[in-house]
Amino acid sequence: MPKPWDIDIRSAADPEQARILRRFFKTGPGEYGEGDRFLGIRVPVLRTLVKKYRGTITLPDIKKLLRSPYHEKRLFSLLLMIDTFGAHQALRREIFGCCLAHTRYINNWDLVDVSAPHIAGAFLQDRSRRPLYRLARSRNLWERRIAMVATLHYIRQGEAETALDIAEILVHDEHDLIHKAVGWMLREIGKHCGMQAEEAFLRRHCATMPRTMLRYAIERFPQARRRAYLSGTP
Repeated sequence: MPKPWDIDIRSAADPEQARILRRFFKTGPGEYGEGDRFLGIRVPVLRTLVKKYRGTITLPDIKKLLRSPYHEKRLFSLLLMIDTFGAHQALRREIFGCCLAHTRYINNWDLVDVSAPHIAGAFLQDRSRRPLYRLARSRNLWERRIAMVATLHYIRQGEAETALDIAEILVHDEHDLIHKAVGWMLREIGKHCGMQAEEAFLRRHCATMPRTMLRYAIERFPQARRRAYLSGTP
């Protein structure tokens, strides 16, 4: 018998929106989201369902949603985990462990970005950050992105060290989605931790780092400063 939330999710499905999302999230042959399936549900709808079912969906059911072939069900699962993580300290270790054990289902940039700071980053706040360094060296694209984006939790608290360490590991990564993630975190370091920390990294790497990464990192710089970095002469 279908669960109430499954009925709500199915009723919110939109085939035309699903078609758009398949194209947007690069699900074609050889693309990073190859083979992913969509129902066509917008994120605000899923967030409304999280509020509706807050505290009523068990963690085993949440884990089952994470293993769904449908992208929106996996996103719903992660949003539920974030909500539960914040409300139930006793479940935080289990939620963190579940995410690390199921990274093959956290397999697109939106799934990573919505969850990594609030689960992996938050859980490791006062613990060893070793799991992030391990993920940063993974052959799996999404695990590397989890490692980088998780550090946003620390950056927003004014702590740049872990993010800069992970950025050093990933600065010459071959994938565009890692270039964007590293550049984004460097930009956030400049915003929350001070320009000195960001620019020290950029001065070391601007001449050899991928251009997309550099452009993301210097997006908020004054025009003259951007030109200097792009020319390799900051």
